Amino acid sequence: MKVVIIGGTGHIGTYLVPRLVDLGAEVTVVSRQKREPYQPHGAWKKVKHVLLDREKLEQQNAFGEKIREVGSDVVIDLICFTPESNRHLIKALRGHVRHFLHCGTIWTHGPSVEVPTTEATPRKPFGDYGIQKAAIEADLLDEARRNNFPATVLHPGHIVGPGWNPLNPAGHFNPKVFETLAGGEELALPNLGLETVHHVHADDVAQSFVKAALNWGNAVGESFHVVSPAALTLRGYAEKMADFFGQEARLEFLPWETWKKTVCDEEARSTWDHIAHSPNCSIEKAKRLLEYQPRHTSLEAVQESVHWLVGNKIINIS
Repeated sequence: MKVVIIGGTGHIGTYLVPRLVDLGAEVTVVSRQKREPYQPHGAWKKVKHVLLDREKLEQQNAFGEKIREVGSDVVIDLICFTPESNRHLIKALRGHVRHFLHCGTIWTHGPSVEVPTTEATPRKPFGDYGIQKAAIEADLLDEARRNNFPATVLHPGHIVGPGWNPLNPAGHFNPKVFETLAGGEELALPNLGLETVHHVHADDVAQSFVKAALNWGNAVGESFHVVSPAALTLRGYAEKMADFFGQEARLEFLPWETWKKTVCDEEARSTWDHIAHSPNCSIEKAKRLLEYQPRHTSLEAVQESVHWLVGNKIINIS
């Protein structure tokens, strides 16, 4: 199996590339610049790297052609964010690939209604990112059903793993929140802390792409949630992380308009985006059709990330 991964040196690619190489696949990673993955692995020595500036080549209507010229059975696109970019690639690859896998997002759903949310739930996205990703999903599934384009869409949650800051119990990415919990200090949360977040370890996302590629017949023309087995409330997340540090959580709950004044504007925007969505997604479809079995709970994935933050002195735990 020949596989091209567009954007393969990031969070997901760090784990996806070794999984594919271990299966005996010939892997080509396409990126704008060559960079090291988040975690080293000997498999990268067997990978071919192709440097392409996607944005520049798309302006020249040439990116899709360049991907086609690499020659592959499977194309995995981890970094497509606009319908126009996606359509350009579809046009170039139609009739030239056996399987096309796109990395979507659970943000396509908009606010949670009936939970856990299934893939069949009507899309009501808000915000540019969710709206664009929902449009890409709709285009790909339409192409699969009307024109037999072999597309699959995989929707991760909040991706975590060693090497970057996880979404924290306050709904933003400032790692100092973990220091607050570790120190037994009071942490303010918005509202009653009952909104939800749904993490997933990057290696479990990588697993889902491999499972989809190996279960072609069940995967083509479908979309799947790929998240941990269960979402967390902000309050529960904070309490469990405090316990992880050997502390009892000291939590304060503030109305949104009051709470947002306790953080910077960027953190307030991030938290609002997360609590307005409050994702809580089902993985039953992926388990049934792809044999997807996440190895990490949300807390296990976050705690692995926090160990890395501590080890690299990004946060100080006394």
